[in-house]
Amino acid sequence: MKKIDYYIIKKFLGTFFFALALIIVVSVVFDFSEKVDDFIEKNAPINAILFDYYLNFIPYFSNLYTHLFVFIAVIYFTSKMATHSEVIAILSCGVSYRRLMRPYFVAASVIAIFTFALGNYVIPYANVNRLKFEEKYFNRQYRNTERNIHKQLASNVFVYLETYNTRSDRGSRFSLEKIEDGQLVSKMMADYIRWDTAKQKWTAHNYWIREVDGIKETISEGVDIDTTLNLFPEEFKRTHNIVESMPTPVLKKFINQEKSRGQESTNYYIELYRRSASPFSVFIMTIIGMALSTRKMRGGMGMHIGFGIALSFSYILFMQISKEFSISGSLQPMLGVWIPNIIYTIIAFFLYRMAPK
Repeated sequence: MKKIDYYIIKKFLGTFFFALALIIVVSVVFDFSEKVDDFIEKNAPINAILFDYYLNFIPYFSNLYTHLFVFIAVIYFTSKMATHSEVIAILSCGVSYRRLMRPYFVAASVIAIFTFALGNYVIPYANVNRLKFEEKYFNRQYRNTERNIHKQLASNVFVYLETYNTRSDRGSRFSLEKIEDGQLVSKMMADYIRWDTAKQKWTAHNYWIREVDGIKETISEGVDIDTTLNLFPEEFKRTHNIVESMPTPVLKKFINQEKSRGQESTNYYIELYRRSASPFSVFIMTIIGMALSTRKMRGGMGMHIGFGIALSFSYILFMQISKEFSISGSLQPMLGVWIPNIIYTIIAFFLYRMAPK
């Protein structure tokens, strides 16, 4: 590490955190002005607004668009160096362009590691309070509107509900089937089931049970019966963004559990793969930003920044488009998340080859 390395790393990280702080302040101001009516209408306490919402909103927003802040930082301070002929002086002293990239990659590595740690292990815990606050003060209480709900509780156990009321924790037209070797061995039906908070069990009302043993069948019925199922009321109250509040180890365990039940969701995989793709995009944006801004242009720094921001927003747009294709099933989740990185890696390579050396 030479003085020039420390000089560039200091400029990179300093500009990045300054741009991050500036954009966060602007975002918070706009967000508050948009939601202040909801705060007043729902009588949200100031402590809850500051500590439950904005204290957790800031790291979430920062981590979501880290690659954009990195790109702006690289474009800004490198363009300034190019305008002052510092890049020309460095290259004229015999420093290769590849060697010049080393401090950029060191700083990008620091940000990528920081982003990876936040996105996988820190922010999910912060999202718990943020999502609770949003549900309480912005959104109406979640109601499950699904009909004809089928769930697989184990490899041979299946549950059916016509509807489920999240307020009363009651499911109507309940059916529980157990199948072995492709044959039905037990079936239980009830008018409805309700979660008993005291017993932590389900209670089936107006039930009958059919047991099948070869050609022998027995049927029993009754008014109420307690039953233990690998099913909990919280599973009917999950919103699509619940995975944002799960650290990566918990998310992987949750995905495996849902997979064993035959209830895989594309959103789960998209969130999992996004947490590794996002830190990688920091390096892509660093290369593109450096390759664009080391060239001294007549338009000055404004041309670099304008073109750079347009390119970075095209990356975000393309990322959203590929995500929608994954949700619709047109693309595999991993491919949908990583396609923007793959394409912009190719763009970064060509810009690097074209950069003045």
